[in-house]
Amino acid sequence: MKIATWNVNGVRAREAQLLGWIAREQPDVLCLQELKATREQVPASLAGLDTYWSYWHGERAYSGVGLLVRKACCPAEPEFAHPGFDHETRIVSAEIGGVNVSSIYVPNGGKDFEAKIRFLEAMIDHAARLTAAGAPVIFCGDLNVAHREIDVHPKERKAVIGQLPEERALFDRLLGAGLVDVGRAQDPANEELFTWWPPWRNMRQRNIGWRLDYVLASAHLARRALSCAAYREVGTSDHGPVVATFSPG
Repeated sequence: MKIATWNVNGVRAREAQLLGWIAREQPDVLCLQELKATREQVPASLAGLDTYWSYWHGERAYSGVGLLVRKACCPAEPEFAHPGFDHETRIVSAEIGGVNVSSIYVPNGGKDFEAKIRFLEAMIDHAARLTAAGAPVIFCGDLNVAHREIDVHPKERKAVIGQLPEERALFDRLLGAGLVDVGRAQDPANEELFTWWPPWRNMRQRNIGWRLDYVLASAHLARRALSCAAYREVGTSDHGPVVATFSPG
């Protein structure tokens, strides 16, 4: 199974890029963030893809998440749901092949840091409940925390939101709830593994960025991971997509 996540920073602005990339990459599951569009505003070319079940959960010009599931691997339309802590259209989940998959967009925290902390704490509790019940879990998305120093280019390391000790401690607790950072498990020593780049001074071209986008999976699923790569060269969003491939169970 191939699972991809991408903060597109505006689904309408990236319509052609998304369509071309989906056709090339053909993910089985695609988690999208920062749609900046209501369901009605999502381009028909994306909302009506005949090979995918799709769910769009967004607001006008702000936030929003999507979840697309290939019909070939999920013949019946999955039941899409939102945990109780969802606000500002930031999480959608579905059970796909017996796995609870979520597309997640954690608040940046710049305008309301406490709201970000509350969201992360609720997400930890949610993960703990799922794993305690024995449910296989995959959390994908823009989690807006650079987990370790290695996840930030040295030129960008500073005491700012997204790198604060309390945020990183919460990320530790999230992993402690039974999840594995698949990207870092696959590439533990890579000091250039970034998924977001400040949109100035050719930071993306120079790969001076942060790692904010993740695929987190239950330990037994993570052991089946074959790869988990970030693609700096794809698209014009300030984030690049992350694609994880898992062997069959």
